[in-house]
Amino acid sequence: MFRAMSPWSTAIAVLALACSSGERAPAPGAGGSSSGTGAASGTGAAITGAGATFPNPIYSKWFDAYAQQTGVRINYQSIGSGGGIRQFTEGTVDFGATDGPMTDEQIAAVHGDVLHVPTVLGAVVATYNLPSLGQKALRFDGATLADIFLGRITKWNDPRIRALNPGVAVPATDILVVHRSDGSGTSYIFTDYLSKVSPEWKSRVGRATSVNWPVGLGGKGNEGVTQQVKQSEGAIGYVELIYALSNGLPAAEVKNAAGAFVPATLEGLSAAAAGVELPPDTDFRVSITDAAGPKAYPISSFTWLLVHRQDTTSAKQRAIRGFLGWMLQPQAQGMAAELHYGPLPARVIETVRRRLGAS
Repeated sequence: MFRAMSPWSTAIAVLALACSSGERAPAPGAGGSSSGTGAASGTGAAITGAGATFPNPIYSKWFDAYAQQTGVRINYQSIGSGGGIRQFTEGTVDFGATDGPMTDEQIAAVHGDVLHVPTVLGAVVATYNLPSLGQKALRFDGATLADIFLGRITKWNDPRIRALNPGVAVPATDILVVHRSDGSGTSYIFTDYLSKVSPEWKSRVGRATSVNWPVGLGGKGNEGVTQQVKQSEGAIGYVELIYALSNGLPAAEVKNAAGAFVPATLEGLSAAAAGVELPPDTDFRVSITDAAGPKAYPISSFTWLLVHRQDTTSAKQRAIRGFLGWMLQPQAQGMAAELHYGPLPARVIETVRRRLGAS
């Protein structure tokens, strides 16, 4: 008798498919995913995309499912948001992917020919390696996280960490900060959050896909940061939730704007997006970090595909829009929840459909 896989089993299976040896994405060329055997309808070649590692597990699952249903092959290189924006700008891929929206200057460089299409909601988590605590979820507030990544808090048993975690035997271990070494939308989300909760972080470091980190070691991609944390006792880093869960690493609870400590869950992601306002002419470049609401997880974000606005009739662009229409359907959005991403709210989906029709 057939028995459906649990969401957790599905998440493990798909991340194993998306990451070689549990850490790196499989590469038809330099690193990424290739789905399907048929060419994009009418194009004579596969659709190519590149960018964010943050959503790579769900994109790998989507592109494989879409190829099986339609025969349209989508080759995606998980190289980081900065690389995705660069390759989209240079015209070397058919679409880009990013967790940090393009700046006004970057949009001007492509003469405004870009639409940010939100795909799912995701959570960035603070993850750490403290064997004596096992999977215990530590609690942090924004100011404490900022001071750890500023290098001001250097020991795990610092009084501020102990005050946030009463009764927890936090070890007297040195803190090793791990951050991204590449241009990263995950870094954009994390630094966007820290800039909202720490005036010093905002003035000294700021928010961007690439920043001058005050301290720490760099890892390439969510995979690289995960590997660094996993191998280094006392380490703390920031990754998309599924990378922590699938590697047996804990994810901290973070104090939100309402004063509640909340874990990264689908409920927390949905609550963070609940108050977002999107006007009819929106370009979807909105931030939902440090959102209001007692259940909102504070380091939440949309992630986006970058598609051309001005070319809607070429075979490849029609094929991309065919995928986007499929992606917005309940079946595809349901796959996101299986991998601990948040499905798009219904009103966001309707706005995306309208904007795609008008572009």
